[in-house]
Amino acid sequence: MKRSLILLGVAAAALALVAAAGAKQQKASATVLNGAGSTFVAPLVSVWTPALGSAFDYTVQYSAVGSGAGISQITARTVDFGASDAPLTPDQFSACNGCVQIPWALAGTAIDYNIPGLVVPKNTNLHLTGDVIAKIYMGQITKWDDPAIKALNPKATIPDLTITCAHRSDNSGTTYNFTDYLSTVSPAWKSKLGRGTNAQWPTGVGGKGSSGVSGVVTKTVGSIGYADVAYSLSNHLRFASVLNASGKYTTPGLRGIAAAAATLPKKLTGNGEISLVNPPKGNPIAYPISTFTYVIVPTNASKAADLRKMIYWAVTQGQKSGPKLLFQPLPKQVQAFDFKQIKLITG
Repeated sequence: MKRSLILLGVAAAALALVAAAGAKQQKASATVLNGAGSTFVAPLVSVWTPALGSAFDYTVQYSAVGSGAGISQITARTVDFGASDAPLTPDQFSACNGCVQIPWALAGTAIDYNIPGLVVPKNTNLHLTGDVIAKIYMGQITKWDDPAIKALNPKATIPDLTITCAHRSDNSGTTYNFTDYLSTVSPAWKSKLGRGTNAQWPTGVGGKGSSGVSGVVTKTVGSIGYADVAYSLSNHLRFASVLNASGKYTTPGLRGIAAAAATLPKKLTGNGEISLVNPPKGNPIAYPISTFTYVIVPTNASKAADLRKMIYWAVTQGQKSGPKLLFQPLPKQVQAFDFKQIKLITG
């Protein structure tokens, strides 16, 4: 009996070793898809990653290094896909030498603040307009109790605090969305600083990635910053209600983002770029600093079939993971457009 137990133990150990070797072999044979870019979309990609592993045995390795770096890496073909919140410029399209950009997620850029002593009416946030935000970031408004801010918040108690502007130190699609919005609503910003993945910031403190900007705001009394609303929530930051074209103050919640997307035409064409900043009058809850974020893939890719499958899953099943992170599921016309873009990826 004792000998039998010993033999059973040896057999079980052998089977365990075989199983472990098999699991290791299976993991090694899984398709690996390397991506880099947007920190804005990183919280959503981190949720997608294990789901893609379960669904297709894909190992997705994503580096949240910023949109600018993501575009550079896919252009150099050091990754299988890039991700950017800023659409490719004509020069970037040319340099990418046969790339397609596909909007695969939709969210809003929150205007965060750290103002101890601020008291606003119940169930409201600090009210800001695009013009005031532009003047803050241009260094023209330097105190939170500035008359321009107090005029927007007549029922609030606003402390006498110096404003510190937090901004991205790296090339960033979130910066593009932010400066695109400011260029749309502020002629002064458009003429002096313009839109882009970076800016000649007149004032403020830089942070790398959305997490870096959120970190500056978290640690700095009197600060203001901009980041994907998912980072605002994870860092327990308050964010402003921003005036839209309909004359209403709105926040980057799912309803506000969806309302902005509702202004899109029923049929989309072009190279994949879709702008949502400052949507026109007519939808009072539309949030004015909403943005699509894009996956960028070579049209001639060695892993074309796997990339098509991954992106198709992301823009369909993957959208179900978005709302918990305040990513609004893609509108149907955007999905329909994406399906056409996905077909352009060949091997």
